[in-house]
Amino acid sequence: MILGAFIDLGIDPGWLKKALSPLGLKSFTLKTDRVSRNGIGAIHVEVDAKADTKSRNYSDIQRIIDASNLSGFVKKKSLDTFDRLAAAESKIHQCAKEKVHFHEVGGIDAIVDIVGTALCFENLGISGVAASTIPLGTGLTTCRHGVIPIPAPATLELLASVPTYGTDVPHELVTPTGAAILRTWVQSFGPMPVMKIRNTGYGAGTREHPDRPNLLRMLTGDAAEKTAVENSETVVEMVTAIDDMNPEIFGYLMEQLFGDGALDVLWSPVFMKKNRPGTMIHVVCREADTRKLVHRILTETSTLGVRFQTMQRVALPRKTVDVNTSYGRVKGKQITRMDGSVRILPEYEECRRIALETGKPLAAIYEELSFAFSDGGDHRPDDESAP
Repeated sequence: MILGAFIDLGIDPGWLKKALSPLGLKSFTLKTDRVSRNGIGAIHVEVDAKADTKSRNYSDIQRIIDASNLSGFVKKKSLDTFDRLAAAESKIHQCAKEKVHFHEVGGIDAIVDIVGTALCFENLGISGVAASTIPLGTGLTTCRHGVIPIPAPATLELLASVPTYGTDVPHELVTPTGAAILRTWVQSFGPMPVMKIRNTGYGAGTREHPDRPNLLRMLTGDAAEKTAVENSETVVEMVTAIDDMNPEIFGYLMEQLFGDGALDVLWSPVFMKKNRPGTMIHVVCREADTRKLVHRILTETSTLGVRFQTMQRVALPRKTVDVNTSYGRVKGKQITRMDGSVRILPEYEECRRIALETGKPLAAIYEELSFAFSDGGDHRPDDESAP
């Protein structure tokens, strides 16, 4: 489907077959057909390698690619993809990576798909790749090892940390080869990035699903001028309301949530059923930290459930700097505004430390340091960026 989408974007199938010739694989044909899926025209590609019955392991494929005169870029990307695929299969089947045999991915099929993808990316001069959240099928399928669940174990291994969602489609929607290609090439998964669309291509799968077109849509375009929206990131907001917990616990809970990776935590007063006063907990975090933070809330509070949803967040660039003051080097937070100007604020913990050491009021210390920071005092970046 990936090769089909590339061909629909304008890649010449004849060029692709010729570009693959340095691999020395003569016993395959590349069949391309224009088909329709739910009224949408697309390219269906089939790699016919029935004449080749040789079983190749990872080491064999490495030698084939290394011995070719393909460009260094195509070689590296192809070997990176096979390395991911072999590592996943090795873990699932508990064997050495070098000995992994590519029975299920078809040997030559996998080589053509993976190397062909690298050739197409090189041909089109693609500089960055983004993908949507990945849909997964369900059910069972038969392979050389017997009946296994869908998604295939190797597919799940390859898509670890990638945002996915389940469907009720009783077929494989992402193969291990497809997952390995995605992990090699895609830099971000989620909403479509800001871009000026130049072209659209559709690659067709073999099956026709009753509830959706079996298509892979590929867009090419030019990155738009940088905007705040382009610099957004996907975050998760979780919310729950509590009316029956000792209020003293909330302070401890906030510390633990920030320690678990929360980007922001806040409480707001609410009135709940029977007009009972309560506290609404709001937590914002990155997707990877969702499970840990939900577990923290459910174990440390009296709530019975947590609601959460994904959303986009835009944050101004920040980093920690050391500023020379009358109290010595003091850490501050340097914020870069949209117009490129810089603002430096003293860190609360630094102000608190100095107030305790000097006996001066905290507010006075904060005001004094804020003036010193705004006065353009000597400062240098710290080793770590602010969260």
